[in-house]
Amino acid sequence: MATTAPAQTRYLTLDTVRGVAVMGILLMNIVAFSMPMAAYINPTAFGGATGADLATYLVNYVLFDGKMRGLFSFLFGASTLLVIERAQSRGVSAAGVHYARMFWLLLFGLAHLFLIWWGDILAHYAIMGMILWFFRNRSVGKLILIGVLLLVLEFLLMASMPMWIWALQNGHAGDAAQTAKGMLAMQKTVGVPPAGIIDASLAVHRGDYAAIVADRIARHGLAPINMIFFVGPETLAYMLFGMAGYRSGMLTGAWSRGRYVRWLLIGFGISLPAYIAGAVYMVQSDFDMLAVASAVMTMPVIFRPLMILGWACLIILLMREGGALTARIAAAGRMAFSNYLLTSILCATFFYGYGFGFFGYLSRFEIYAVVLVVWALMLLWSKPWLERFRYGPLEWLWRSLSRGRPQPLAGGAIADA
Repeated sequence: MATTAPAQTRYLTLDTVRGVAVMGILLMNIVAFSMPMAAYINPTAFGGATGADLATYLVNYVLFDGKMRGLFSFLFGASTLLVIERAQSRGVSAAGVHYARMFWLLLFGLAHLFLIWWGDILAHYAIMGMILWFFRNRSVGKLILIGVLLLVLEFLLMASMPMWIWALQNGHAGDAAQTAKGMLAMQKTVGVPPAGIIDASLAVHRGDYAAIVADRIARHGLAPINMIFFVGPETLAYMLFGMAGYRSGMLTGAWSRGRYVRWLLIGFGISLPAYIAGAVYMVQSDFDMLAVASAVMTMPVIFRPLMILGWACLIILLMREGGALTARIAAAGRMAFSNYLLTSILCATFFYGYGFGFFGYLSRFEIYAVVLVVWALMLLWSKPWLERFRYGPLEWLWRSLSRGRPQPLAGGAIADA
């Protein structure tokens, strides 16, 4: 049974790790904002695959791709359990509180998906969060065990992709028509799509708002459902690991320095060589579809959780020194919901045709100037806002809708979540 959190406890470690995650997730999302979809997985599809552009892709692949999203998922699981425990400590319906929050998060996510950006993660989190409720009373050991079993399922799902590509490349996927259709699907997913597909994406995203929304609905309207089957087991596993991290004290900063150092070394010591090997494999194969599918889609299911754990331990160790930067990152994390959606609005406005129209014009290396600007804005506005208001603007709206009445806003940040 969970230990009930004191109603006014605020864990600086949770806010700081969440702040790094909401900033770090933009390192990969920026590609999806600024270029055709295929560029996200395979650098030879678009955006540059030589020199600084190639180095940028490889650094992101080794250190950040999927790790920041996973870290965000860890924090979502931890925060969900914290909210449930606080509802129990107040003597209110924990189920009512939890499902109200997930319901409104789902609506926010769908609005984000259809009106702002196709890469929304909030609706997926809301759906997984509804399932997460049933694991709230599990012990640390059981949470980890169930998470590992879910990752085994995810690995089997992801392993089917390189196996299918191998079959296509070796003539074991049916007749010529079936092989051609399968090859085109894989080119769109992990390879280099035909030029016409890239050109069509450029034309749409350099166009007006109505055309972009219509294309988004047509291509991504079922994304929340598809994601349940594609990455749902992995997301739920990470959320369960986050619950375990909260319950064990890892994510609340309760571990000793030596324990954090030990798990930092284990996490990075095992995962970094695997990712470096994957990077070498892709480069040596000239980003062949089989190599990309294996290195980007399949192998990380095994090693990514260890890298995420290493990142969490590193962030907690560094934040123990405190300082002005830690305070600002923690403030950005406390307002992660507002900052996540603000990032989408800023990036969509900068890259899409109804805004400044830079979609497809910057190289993979150049787009990170935009990341630095967005990071600076997050760090500059979050702390001053919380010195004047209790919650971030969207955190306040989410809280008010979930509780069925407007919540106090003015007066500076308070201790509870």
